[in-house]
Amino acid sequence: MIISIASGKGGTGKTTVATNLAVSVSGPVQLLDCDVEEPNAHLFLRPSIQETKTVTTPVPEIDLEKCTQCKKCAEICRFRAIAVLGDTVLTFPELCHSCGGCMAVCPEGAITETGRELGVLEAGAMNGVAFVHGRLRVGEAMSPPLIRAVRDRTWADGLTLIDAPPGTSCPVIAAMKDTDFVLLVTEPTPFGLHDLKLAVEAVKILDIPMGLVINRADVGDDKVRDYAHAEGLPILMEIPYDRQIAESYSRGEMFALALPEWKARFRELIEKIETMTGKGAGTQ
Repeated sequence: MIISIASGKGGTGKTTVATNLAVSVSGPVQLLDCDVEEPNAHLFLRPSIQETKTVTTPVPEIDLEKCTQCKKCAEICRFRAIAVLGDTVLTFPELCHSCGGCMAVCPEGAITETGRELGVLEAGAMNGVAFVHGRLRVGEAMSPPLIRAVRDRTWADGLTLIDAPPGTSCPVIAAMKDTDFVLLVTEPTPFGLHDLKLAVEAVKILDIPMGLVINRADVGDDKVRDYAHAEGLPILMEIPYDRQIAESYSRGEMFALALPEWKARFRELIEKIETMTGKGAGTQ
């Protein structure tokens, strides 16, 4: 089973939920940190990194000796990554979305592909939890291809947890798409509610079952709960604004290990998701 942990806004506790879930379940489990712009799950899991791989995306390279300046490549590129100016063809690799359309329409076969570095993928493990994350190159704007490279490491069996990026844009969709369940994490504040609504609508479009975790549940008001009840969005767990949990977090520790009663609660959370999806996650 593949569970994506997502939210409409940053700072709600996605990584907290994802890492504590990973160390609470029994059986095979892997954690994919797809928040490639600012990955932080490794700060809590502290995995031993065993593999580092540079991830690239294909971009066009023009052979000017073959090119006849017919402009078909520029006309098909909706992202304006190619421009024909007189006898010169300019490419803008940072705008390219690697669709291959320019190669397909070039009548002279003047376009080949070269790789543009997006970032690195790192993989390792910690006490039985397999771990993969991506680190986007500084200044790079194209994160979905790197997220897909991380997603390609998804196991065929066992439980996969995906720590998704914040928001509801393309990177989040890349992290949530084709998963079995989306676990939304929010906080009971006006900002939390506003962005939760956006996230719920995005998951509805993907037609994926979802549930809600309310973090810092005893602050704010009840508007998040009222919205969840009105939407039929099941509240699967509430995490209080607790000093022990906060102290554990500040030390870079997972509170499911520091406070054993929470390990049982995270196992109950997985069991609820199993019941909702009809799929096993490998818990015992």
